[in-house]
Parts: sequence; C-alpha cells; structure tokens
Amino acid sequence: MKKIILKAGKEKSLLRRHPWVYSGAIDRVAGYPSNGDTVPIYTSQGAFLAHAAYHSQAPIAARVWSWQQDERIDDAFFYRKLTQAIALRKDLGVSQQSTGFRLVHGESDGLPGLVVDRYDRVLVIQIGSMGVERWRETLLDILKALCDPICIYERSDTEVRELEGLTKRTGALWGELPHDLTIKEYGLHFAVDVAHGQKTGFYLDQRDNRAKIRTLAKDKEVLNCFCYSGGFSVYANQGGAKSILSVDSSGNALALAQRNFALNGLDVDSLQWQCADVFQMLRKLRDQNRQFDLIILDPPKFAPTAAFAAKAARGYKDINLLGFKLLRPGGILATYSCSSGISNDLFQKIVAGAALDAGVSAHIIDQQMAAPDHPILLSFPEGAYLKGLLLRVADENCAMTIIAGK
Repeated sequence: MKKIILKAGKEKSLLRRHPWVYSGAIDRVAGYPSNGDTVPIYTSQGAFLAHAAYHSQAPIAARVWSWQQDERIDDAFFYRKLTQAIALRKDLGVSQQSTGFRLVHGESDGLPGLVVDRYDRVLVIQIGSMGVERWRETLLDILKALCDPICIYERSDTEVRELEGLTKRTGALWGELPHDLTIKEYGLHFAVDVAHGQKTGFYLDQRDNRAKIRTLAKDKEVLNCFCYSGGFSVYANQGGAKSILSVDSSGNALALAQRNFALNGLDVDSLQWQCADVFQMLRKLRDQNRQFDLIILDPPKFAPTAAFAAKAARGYKDINLLGFKLLRPGGILATYSCSSGISNDLFQKIVAGAALDAGVSAHIIDQQMAAPDHPILLSFPEGAYLKGLLLRVADENCAMTIIAGK
C-alpha cells in the first residue's frame, strides 16, 4: 500500500488543517508512489491524517486533497470541488460587481496548485502543482461543462512550476481567445491581456481597493507607481482627481493603461505617463521637491517565499520612505504588498519604520486585502498574500479625518 508516514510530532500542522507537508516532516514513504499520485498520510503511530498529492522532489512533498479517510479522489471529487468554488462566487455576488473574477483560489478552495480566473466567457487557468497537473484533462472537461466558456487559456508560467519540476506552459487549451477582451468592473471597462499580461491578465484581487481610491481622489494630485494597466489611475480619474502621474517600467503596460482610459471616455487632459524605473523615479521626484496628495504604491512581488523576506523588506522600506517624503501634510499613502513571504505584521513594521525615517506621523485609516473571490482559508495564512494599508500623514494644522474602512 502506498502511504506517507510522518516523523513523530510532525503531524501538528495537519491536525490544524494546514494543507502542506514539507519533505523534512516525512519519515518514510511506502509503496513507491509516482509524483502526482494521491497518497494517504499517517502519523508515526499509524493514525490517518489526510489524502494528498505526493511529490518526491519538491520542497512541499504533499498537498492535501481531503481530510476524510473514506473519500475517493476521482473525477466526482473534482466535480464537487469546482461546483462548490463556483457556487461560493455566486453567493458572494461578484458577477454583479465585475465580469472578471476568480473562480478557483488554490488551497482556499481545496484545490492546491490550481487557479482559475474568469474574464467574461474566457477562463484562464494556472497549474502550479504536480497533483493538479495529473488531473489537468479532467479539470478542463469539468470547467467546460460547468462554465460554458468560449475559450480556456493556460498561463502556467509561474516560478512555482519550476519548484515542482514542471516546465512553463501557455496557450489556448480549448476554443479561441478573442482579439479584444474586456471586462466591466464597477461600471468601468478594462482591457485584459490574457496572453502576455501580468498574472492572468489583470489584477482581479485589487478590485475593491481600486474602488476605494475612487472615493478618496477628488481634487487631489495623484501619483500611481507600478501602475501596470492603470486600474488605480482610471478610478482616481473617475473620482475627480486634479492630476494623475502614472509610472511603470513597461511601455506595453502604459499603452494598455492609456487604452483603458479611452475605453471609458475619461478626461485625459490631467494625465501624465512616465515609463521609468519606479525606484529611480521616486528619487527624481524627491529631488525636484514634488508633492502629491495621494500616492499609490502597488509593486510586483518582492518576496515569493519567506526566504526572500529580508531582501524584500529593503525594497518595501525604500519605496515607502520615498512615498512619505513626497506626500503633502494630510496626504494619503495607499501601499500594498502581494508577497506571500511578507506577513501583515512585518509589512506594517516595515512601513512604520519608513514613516519614522521620513520624519512623519501617519495613521492607518484602512487595512485592505484581496477581494472576497480570493478567500483565505483560516488554517492557511499563506493565502493572505495581498495586504494593503491606507495611511494619512498627520497635519498639525488641521483635525485628523478618519476614513471608514470597507
């Protein structure tokens, strides 16, 4: 019988329903399972813990499918899991807010290593584990049946695949990708670059945080850093911003951002675009004594794992320090981290240190996270990858204004 036996005392995380087993926790593996096989996990005393997908060469050696001993991991199992994930999004009402949203969020939906995003009638999947790779064709057939898409496109091009010993893979798996794909979000239109864009084509997780910026932008001079396709800039413009400077190192991203303004017929007279390294641009603006009322810092992932936390902390400290220096008294800093290797507590400490070094006093007026179609499993804190702080720099000459959270 194929099975995984843990070292004594290493069952604690599984008893807390954490879905990962690291290779160092395993005492021995019986029965010679192949990578991707579903294998039961037992304590050193022989008690059943879970059914999991096994990978002998990966740092995460097992990813849990089910905690029920009598559950079969078969086509019916994945049909139930996908049906439940889709039903959750329906219950949340996300389709009333946007035609683009996340359908499957990996471990949080009981499908570790699988992400499925929906852009209107196009599904984009990312496969990041050997276990999901084994069930790829089954999952595709079920998604076709449940979602009636016109296209299923694969964006399995993340670094996680390399850790799993899988080659990167992209392209249409079924149907044909529309030439011009757009979604509607809170009444605004956005172009989505599924084939070449960041993540799966759009930052769906920032949906509610973008909407929040719209409520804060009126009559403000706005600086949007790492703007990508201009989502925050579009919302700030619609919210009545006085001026907006959008900065990104990618010319293609800025072209997509300008297209999004055109799609919404928004006023572009107050817009400035800068293709530049954000770190260098922030220093240039500081040296020019520029000042802004609202600054948005939404950088790419600096720390994919905790091993990169120290290096990432320096990057976050740098941009937030410069951000505070560029804010007028009473100004607002919206700062984010999408690094799973940086915890909420650590991120707040980094930003607090930046404020201290900048010589400003700032208040948290809202704590932000990913939109609810990116649920966080209580027993899997790693799922809380996106964290954000809305901060107001204190103005000694005016009363502090508290802005209610979402």
